[in-house]
Amino acid sequence: MKENKDLNDILNYSIIKLSKTLDIKILTIIELMVIIAVTFLLLYLIKKAIYKSRHLDIGKKYSLNNLIRYIIIIIALGWILQTLGFNLKIILAGSAALLVGVGLGLQNLFSDFVSGIILLADSSIKVNDVIDVNGLVCEVREINLRTTLVLTRDDKFILLPNTLLTKNELINWTHSITSSRFEVSVGVDYSSDIDLVMNIMKEVCEQQDGILTVPEPFVRFNDFGDSSLLFTVYFWCEHVFRVENIKSQIRHDLFNRFRQQGIGIPFPQRVVHLQESKEV
Repeated sequence: MKENKDLNDILNYSIIKLSKTLDIKILTIIELMVIIAVTFLLLYLIKKAIYKSRHLDIGKKYSLNNLIRYIIIIIALGWILQTLGFNLKIILAGSAALLVGVGLGLQNLFSDFVSGIILLADSSIKVNDVIDVNGLVCEVREINLRTTLVLTRDDKFILLPNTLLTKNELINWTHSITSSRFEVSVGVDYSSDIDLVMNIMKEVCEQQDGILTVPEPFVRFNDFGDSSLLFTVYFWCEHVFRVENIKSQIRHDLFNRFRQQGIGIPFPQRVVHLQESKEV
């Protein structure tokens, strides 16, 4: 009995006592350590379980893990405050007016937080997705509550506010499938053999590394231009983020093949006539 009493006295020994409610004891410290340990263990087990799943791609795994992580951290913070003696109901009720005032002054910040939750919840944009935002083509690297980290084709990292991704129209090149259709256009001389031109363009794409064979590339005779016949070759590629390098190689090969076959690529030419004025 004496040992139990001594143990209770030790556990209930006050380290910091600021008020009747805020009384930090040794037992409180132990409870806080247990809460923190349980939180970290839970986060680790959930992350391990999510990333082991074979039914989700890497982007959805990242979004689901982050969303659950934020929820657990919020619950753990509430638990910690309750353990320290704070009454959460009183805190929430007392801070309601303050939150309204802060919300009016920080509307953009709160909009970013809400947008971050939306992005993580609906997985419309995921990590490793290639998106086009107002003409900026970039790859999503991280989705956080306030901002999203993206990598541009210039290998520059940019932090985009989440509201920019939820309020504006954007193109998600890899939303449902990893490949997308692209095109390369060229104009040839009117004296060219159009069948030969179309065959060359298709062959160049079929021989290019990184271009899918299914669906197979195809060529379209688009229009009669002012000084050239306009053709476009369409192809599917999985290397969406670096597809400009593939397009460059296609143009390079087309130029060489056309030159070998004597097919000209015309360019606009202007003739200027100069007329001397006659003196009267």
